[in-house]
Amino acid sequence: MELFKSFLLLLILLIPAVFSTVGSSSDKNDLVYKGCANQDFQDFNGIYKQTLKNLFDTLISQSSTTKFYKATSGEGQSAINGLFQCRGDLSNSDCASCVKKASEMSEKLCGHSIAVRVQLNGCYLRYEIAGFREASGTELLYKVCGSTRASGTGFDDRLNSALDEVVKGVGSGNSGFYTGGYESVYVLGQCEGDLSSGDCVNCVKNAIDKAKSECGASISAQIYLQECYITYTYYPSGVPTNTSPSFSSGSVGTRKNTQKTVAIIIGGAAGIGLGIACLILVDEIYIVGCKEEKIWFPLLRTPAGFFLPMFCKKLSIS
Repeated sequence: MELFKSFLLLLILLIPAVFSTVGSSSDKNDLVYKGCANQDFQDFNGIYKQTLKNLFDTLISQSSTTKFYKATSGEGQSAINGLFQCRGDLSNSDCASCVKKASEMSEKLCGHSIAVRVQLNGCYLRYEIAGFREASGTELLYKVCGSTRASGTGFDDRLNSALDEVVKGVGSGNSGFYTGGYESVYVLGQCEGDLSSGDCVNCVKNAIDKAKSECGASISAQIYLQECYITYTYYPSGVPTNTSPSFSSGSVGTRKNTQKTVAIIIGGAAGIGLGIACLILVDEIYIVGCKEEKIWFPLLRTPAGFFLPMFCKKLSIS
């Protein structure tokens, strides 16, 4: 019986850990917004379907080694141009995962549109057919202004100083990416990978101007232009040490942590409940195994018969 109790204790400890890991790893692939042209490819199942697939294959393959890449698939008027941009603080594997997710979501979100942009927390991907009129580099594509307004004095000065750090950061040879905290304001800015330092700075300044005019005294904002974006959040109690941009509407960095906490509580409760149920029902315990996999585990006998908690097959968690 001591062996069984040890097994239950391990199960109780593992369940909340799995819930917590799943909750945190998905943030970078969460959708922020989509942009879809109101015109579809003509005869998509003809040449365009394969051309677009080839483009996605190229972008995905490059995303494991670089944070930004542009490519063209096809020729002439049937060509499709595309690119991806990953956030500068993502690992290569997270970048690849994000770009793959964005490519998979594009058709689900936009069908067969001739121009698409899918912005996730950790990356964005866009493509357009040859000859499509692109937006100007500083055109506002999407914004979110937090619902909470700053109270008291000092917010404007802190925000302006923090945003000045973004301008200096993106223009100082950091590949057009900057993130940091300044006097309780968490800030992030990024430019498209092929912008010059000067053009990147100008784009970010435009984004800052739009944030001030569009969001005013909101303590958080997200401003997405065609070639750059910024986000900021003011934390009156100080910037948390584990802060990362979750880009939720309202107060940035709050909703995802709440979901993670709930998942941990639910996972822990489920593990404890399962342990109690097993303690009530189990009469005897045997140790059996899968010869092929060389895996050994408990086989429980209850009043209703045998209960097998695991099976002889390999499991994978993505």
